[in-house]
Amino acid sequence: MTFRLSAAVLVASLALGSAAHAQEPAAPMTPAAPAADVWKHGLSLFGDVKYPAGFPHFDYVNPDAPKGGAARLATQGTFDSLNPFIRKGNPAAGAALLYDTLMTDALDEPATEYGLIAESVRHPADWSSVTFRLRPEAKFHDGSPVTAEDVIWSFETLKRVNPMMGFYYQDVTKGEKTGEREVTFTFSGPGNRELPQIMGQLQVLPKAWWEGTDAQGRKRNIEDGTLEKPVGSGPYRVKDFAPGRWISYERVATYWAKDLNVRKGVNNFDELRFDYFRDSTVLVEAFKGDQYDWREENSAKNWATAYQFPAVAEKRVTLETFKDSQSGRMQGYAFNLRRDKFKDPRVRRAFNLAFDFEEINKTIMFGQYVRIDSYFYGTELASKGLPEGKEREILESVKDKVPPKVFTAPYANPVGGSADATRANLREALRLLREAGWEVKDRKLVNAATGERMTVEFIYRDPSQERILSFYAPALERLGVEVRQRLLDDSQYINRIRAFDFDMVTVGWGQSLSPGNEQRDQWGSAAADRPGSQNFVGIKDAGIDALIDKIIFAKDREELTAATKALDRVLLAHNYVVPQFTSLEDRTARWNRFARPDNLPPRGALFPTVWWWDAEKAKATGGRS
Repeated sequence: MTFRLSAAVLVASLALGSAAHAQEPAAPMTPAAPAADVWKHGLSLFGDVKYPAGFPHFDYVNPDAPKGGAARLATQGTFDSLNPFIRKGNPAAGAALLYDTLMTDALDEPATEYGLIAESVRHPADWSSVTFRLRPEAKFHDGSPVTAEDVIWSFETLKRVNPMMGFYYQDVTKGEKTGEREVTFTFSGPGNRELPQIMGQLQVLPKAWWEGTDAQGRKRNIEDGTLEKPVGSGPYRVKDFAPGRWISYERVATYWAKDLNVRKGVNNFDELRFDYFRDSTVLVEAFKGDQYDWREENSAKNWATAYQFPAVAEKRVTLETFKDSQSGRMQGYAFNLRRDKFKDPRVRRAFNLAFDFEEINKTIMFGQYVRIDSYFYGTELASKGLPEGKEREILESVKDKVPPKVFTAPYANPVGGSADATRANLREALRLLREAGWEVKDRKLVNAATGERMTVEFIYRDPSQERILSFYAPALERLGVEVRQRLLDDSQYINRIRAFDFDMVTVGWGQSLSPGNEQRDQWGSAAADRPGSQNFVGIKDAGIDALIDKIIFAKDREELTAATKALDRVLLAHNYVVPQFTSLEDRTARWNRFARPDNLPPRGALFPTVWWWDAEKAKATGGRS
C-alpha cells in the first residue's frame, strides 16, 4: 500500500537525517472473503478493518477538541501556483487541504481506508473493479454537490494532465457512472489487490469550476498554473497569500464533513499558515524568534546546539521526540544511470567505499545516526542475512535476471571510522575502479579506453548538505575524482531533478508496511524516462520489474513480505545509491501553545492534524494573542 499520493508531490531531495523507524510486526493479510460484491464502509489489505460500521470516531483523536486558534508552519523554497495537479511550477504548501478524497486512511491501522466522500465501497472477489457510492451530503465550497460526474472527470483529467498520476492509474482503464450516486472503475485485469484503495485516494475536483471562467471572463485551464483561489471540497480554503512568501488557509465553517466520524477531532485550527524561507539557517533563527510555531529538526548539530535559548529554559518552547513505527525509508546519494560513467556497479560500489559514515557521524553528527542498509529500513520488510524459504523461492524464479551474489552474500555497507579502515576502503575502491576500466594518471581518475576524466557534480538546495560533502568530497578526490558542488535555488533544483539533469543527488523514498503499485514508479523500467517519476536513478532492469509484479500481485501477507525482501536484496546488490543515515526518532520543537491526545498512533507527531489550540498554554507562553 503506497503512502497517500499527494497531487503536489515534488521530486525533491529529503533533508539529511530524516527519520525511519523500528517496525512493529504487522497483522497477517488475508484475502477478502466474499465471492460477490458486498458494500463496505472500509477496506484493508490486512484483513478485517479495525472500526465497525457506524463507529463514532477514531481512537486517536479527541472528538471534543476545541476549534480555534492558528498554527504557523514554515518551509524552505518558494511557490508560484495554487494548482497542485500539474508537473510545472511549484505548488503552494498545504494544497492538499483543499480537496477531499473518496476515502481516507486511519492513522492507527496500516493499509486501511474508510469512506469520506464515498459512504461505501465494494469490489468483486478478483479485484477487477471497484464501485464507490457517494454521500448525498458531500459538497464543494461553493455549495454545489459532489457528483459522479465530478469523480469521473477528476480521474480522467488528473490521469491526462499529471504524468505521475497517469502512471499511478495506468491499470485503471475507465470510470463510469453506474448509479445515481455510484461510480465504477474498471481495471486492466484481476488480482491487483491495491487498486480499490488506490482509487479511494482520488482527490475530487469540481468539474464545473475548472471548466468555467474566472472573474475576468477567462476560461480556466487545469493544465496551467494559477494564483486564483480554487474551489475545493476539503476542510480548508485559501484565505490569503503572497506568492513565494507565505500562504494561509482558513477552516471552512460550513465544511460538509465536519461531523462525519472520520473527521471528528481533526482539522481543529481556524487558520493554518505556511511561511517560506530560502535558507535552513534562517529557518532555525526564525523559529527561535517566534516567527512560526512548529519545527521538525533534521540536523543533529542543530538538535545538539541550537536549542539552548531562554524560551526553552523557560518552558515556553517544548522539545520532544516522536517515534514512527509504521514506515521505512531509503535515503542516499542516488547515481544517475543515464550517465554512462555510472553504469558499472563496481564504480558505484567504489563511491560507497569512499563514504566514511562512522567518521562523519562521530565528528559532525554527535553520534545521533545509524547507517541505512535497506530500501525498507526499519521495517520487517528489510532483507537480512541470506534468502530463505519463500523469499529464496521467489528469487529462484527470476534467477537468470538478478545478480548471483544475492544468493551467496548479504548486503553490507563498508565500515570506516579509523585511518586503517579508511585506507583499506579506498584501496578496495581503486581495485574496483580498475576492474571497471578506470585508472589513475597524474592523480586523476580517467577512463582507460577514452581518456575521459571521472567527474561528479552534487546538486542540492540546502546549504547544510555542504557539511557532509566536506567529508565525502576529499575522499573521492583521493581516488582521482573531480568533485563539483552546486547549490541551486528551489526552482532550478526541482526542474533539474524532474528532468533527471544531475550526476548525484540526495533523495529519499518512503515506504509503508504494504508496498505495492508505487514500486513501479520508484524502480520500474517504464518510469525510468518519464520526467517527474521517482525512478531518480533511471533503473531499467528485468529482474526488478518481475519482482515488483510479484509484490503487486501477492496473494497473502507472507508472499508480499517475501517478495519485498527479495526486491530489497536485488536493489541493494546493484549499488544504485550510496546509502546515508537516519534517526530512529522525529525530533520536534514547538512553541507551547498546543495540546494533543494522549494516545497518538505510532505515526510520528501528526501536527497539526490531531492537535488543537490551547488558550491557557498560549497565554502563559506569550508572544501571540
